[in-house]
This record gives sequence, structure tokens and C-alpha cells, in this order.
Amino acid sequence: MNRLNQIENILFILGALMMVVGSAANVLFQSWAPYVFAVGALAFSLMQMKQRYEGTNLTIRRLRRIMICSDVLFVLSAFFMFADHVKVLPVQYLLYVQYIHNNWVVLLLIAAVLQLYSTHRLGTELEQEAKKR
Repeated sequence: MNRLNQIENILFILGALMMVVGSAANVLFQSWAPYVFAVGALAFSLMQMKQRYEGTNLTIRRLRRIMICSDVLFVLSAFFMFADHVKVLPVQYLLYVQYIHNNWVVLLLIAAVLQLYSTHRLGTELEQEAKKR
């Protein structure tokens, strides 16, 4: 896999920290929370997508696709966090409460579980591939 340089690595870590701060601030009803979370999700996702795998191992390719799906879910959770705060989607109140209100948490949870699984498995698969060489 391609490695990130030092600046990209800092952006990656900062993005992850901004997502944590944004989601914690949202729980505390801060109005700036969606902005911090969205910037963090974009930075994290873009830096993770920048890491490419050029090999032929199907397991690593599958794990990379799972990571990209979780990145998309992180960005979607940022959109739903905005929709929760700003009411950007023109829907009736009952539909809003049923489908949008705090559902960003569900997307965030799914993305985090996928990210955790794929990161753990990807590390072991890359180590096994390096031993084979």
C-alpha cells in the first residue's frame, strides 16, 4: 500500500480527532459541531482514499473496498448531522423525526465498526503478504 507522507499523515490524524470532537460536541448541543465533524470526515476519508493498493491479493482489495464504504458512511453521517442541525431537507416534522433526527449516529456506528474491522484485518494481511516476499 502507498504510504502517506508526513503532512498527509498529520491531516489523517487531525481528521480523525476532528470527527471525535465534532461528534462529542454534537452530543453537548454545540452549533459548530457539524462543521468540525464534516471537515474531519472529509480530511480522514480523502487521506485514506489516497492510500492505494497496487497488488493482486483479493483479500486486501476487499478490505480496501470495505474501508472506502466506511469513508462514504462517514461523509454521509456528516450530511445527516447537518440535516439534523440545520433542517436542510424539506420534509414534514413526523418524517423528519422518523428518518433523520439523530440517525447520523447509526451511520457513524456502522462506519466505525467497518473501519475497525478492516483496519485490523488489513494490518495482518499486509504482514502476511510481506512475509511471503
